[in-house]
Amino acid sequence: MKSHNQIKESKVHPRPASGTGEWAEENINIQTGCNRDCKYCYAKCMAVRFRRATPESWPDQVVDEAKVKKHYGKSKGRVMFPSTHDISPENIQDCLQVMDCLLKAGNDILVVSKPELACIKSICARFINNKRQILFRFTIGSADDAILTKWEPNASSFGERLKCLKHAYALGYGTSVSCEPMLDAQVGKVIKAVSPFVTDSIWLGRINRLRQTIAINCPGDESIKALANQLLAEQTDDWILALYNNFKNNPIIRFKDSIKKVVGLIRPTIKGLDI
Repeated sequence: MKSHNQIKESKVHPRPASGTGEWAEENINIQTGCNRDCKYCYAKCMAVRFRRATPESWPDQVVDEAKVKKHYGKSKGRVMFPSTHDISPENIQDCLQVMDCLLKAGNDILVVSKPELACIKSICARFINNKRQILFRFTIGSADDAILTKWEPNASSFGERLKCLKHAYALGYGTSVSCEPMLDAQVGKVIKAVSPFVTDSIWLGRINRLRQTIAINCPGDESIKALANQLLAEQTDDWILALYNNFKNNPIIRFKDSIKKVVGLIRPTIKGLDI
């Protein structure tokens, strides 16, 4: 139990918004598991830790029909959809149904995905009249397919993600990119490739709790352990500071809390500011 002083301190110094809270006030998900099976996935880690899944069962997607059929009302702020799984050919119809309900209620949606072109084409075609309510944020942690495949074994290639970004951009949708986690030291290559097709922002973020996460997600996988050690050795505080200094004057670059706290930026305590 917290002491009186601890409670008082927590009220005076609220915790900074982090994770999905930096981008949206509310998250909606409709399934357990994700067939991307990313090695660093925090959602998988939590599911395994609390025995809602095993490392082997996590890629088996189980859609919650009640969440698909639920009537979603108007939220106070932007809704992030999804956050603990992805949009895939297997669940695209369910995702479209949920998005349709959210949009009809007047919500703004942040669509976060390691995208597949067929899915993005379906979303763009379905909601072309609601495009002002939608901001796409595609996760692209590296421009190197060999690296993406090691960390995100069942996700789309860099080239396909770039095609998705170009497609949404060409149709007038709001577009942004998340380089969180940055999966190598060459994030500048991603920024250069995607910048012409970004209307909103490019987010840079450090990989968090990596050793703890892969110990749960990939027990006994020595190759991933070695890759993680290499990545952590690269992303030192000095490297993060140099990265910040290199891109701080770029108006579309934004920094996640994992970088803000290293370089001394203000860390907002209000969720969903997206700054």
